[in-house]
Amino acid sequence: MADITTVNPATGEDIKEYNYMSNDEVNNIVEASHQAFLEWRKTSHKERAKVINSIGETLMKYKEELSRLMTEERGKLYSQSLQEIDLCKAICDYTAEKGVAALADDERDIEGLKKGIVTYQPIGVIYGMQPWNFPAYQVFRYTIANLMAGNSILLKHAANVTGSGLLIEKIFHESDLPNDLFRTILIDHDQSEKLIGNDKVRGVTLTGSDGAGSIVGQQAAKAIKKAVLELGSNDAFIVLEDADLELAVQTCTLARLINNGETCVAAKRFIVVDSLYDEFRKRIVEEFASKKAGDPMDDSSDLGPLARKDLQEKLHAQVEESVSKGATISVGGKLPEGKGSFYPATILENVEKGQPAYDDELFGPVASLIRAKDQDDALRIANDSRYGLGGAIFSKDEEKAIRLANEQFDTGMVYINGYGLANPALPFGGVKNSGHGREHGGFGIKEFVNIKGVHVHNS
Repeated sequence: MADITTVNPATGEDIKEYNYMSNDEVNNIVEASHQAFLEWRKTSHKERAKVINSIGETLMKYKEELSRLMTEERGKLYSQSLQEIDLCKAICDYTAEKGVAALADDERDIEGLKKGIVTYQPIGVIYGMQPWNFPAYQVFRYTIANLMAGNSILLKHAANVTGSGLLIEKIFHESDLPNDLFRTILIDHDQSEKLIGNDKVRGVTLTGSDGAGSIVGQQAAKAIKKAVLELGSNDAFIVLEDADLELAVQTCTLARLINNGETCVAAKRFIVVDSLYDEFRKRIVEEFASKKAGDPMDDSSDLGPLARKDLQEKLHAQVEESVSKGATISVGGKLPEGKGSFYPATILENVEKGQPAYDDELFGPVASLIRAKDQDDALRIANDSRYGLGGAIFSKDEEKAIRLANEQFDTGMVYINGYGLANPALPFGGVKNSGHGREHGGFGIKEFVNIKGVHVHNS
């Protein structure tokens, strides 16, 4: 019996079977990765940038093939799979363009020294555990920055997107990058913990739930290794009384339902001030009611299936528990019949503390609509969460919105009058149970480097 069987969540049919690698095979891959790093670290920043560009160019040759496979394995709309590949290409372009300057030595005039130098040196093998919701983007987000920094990469992808993980490896291997600098490994949790403890592995990065982050963070700490943890959230999208209501409705709909609602920085809680609540509610319920789930390869579908049957069942259980504790369903909320793992666009109201819809992350197309008395109350509710990844503010007073975002919103990212999944030029990451460390924006490139101080004395 195979260790891994990938399943098409739109049909419930098996796609392909895979087996885990042996411990010896994994150890050999780690050793080869380390040896490749010892050579790669000697290459100039400019040479690394050229290789990064070649990765982006090779990726685009496989754009349709990888997009189709991501849609087949995890059910995301094909149109959004294509957009995901474009984002990965943008990461390559940005890193190749900005990476050389970002990694340049910083010379400092220091009293008593001839000069001081701060240099950013690679540290070795970086091990990444990545989720299924963005099968390509999650990989490129940590891989490209770390390759530019001079490190080598190991990828443990989510089991249900094993095919995508192996195709991504093929793409890297067809670029100008030496093969052993990027390897996809098929291992279980016990093997993963051993890998974290391997002396040749120097850094650990995980994107996943806060529960998984707690486990991996402890494993990394035990081995005295740095970890970057990008974890879940229940992001608040705040609609203030001076908001453009139509913009808020359309943006909140997009930000909740994109990627079938399976996005860590999706809008999860719509927090609307009392004066606009009723009209916002009327319009957003109409929007959600108009969204239809269907074949993710069909352009007419607004939503694909959730990535796995167990995820559909968990989401519905969270909805039912919230309702049992006082929440009400404004639209959706019914578990569809059939082999696919579809779930309708759903809005819950009367959402309060103690309900999963308030306290937890609902990973799917379910939004919590919450009434706030005023601006201060809206921010209080927004920050009343164990999470702190992203969020949004809608207000025609841009200066006020920026001030609130800067000074009062306890998250790593804030969108003002809009929404975007990620921008390679701005940092990505969160606070509280949403994790620590940053990717993108020039910050990710320095997460796993040795920031070395060189003291040059007058001879």
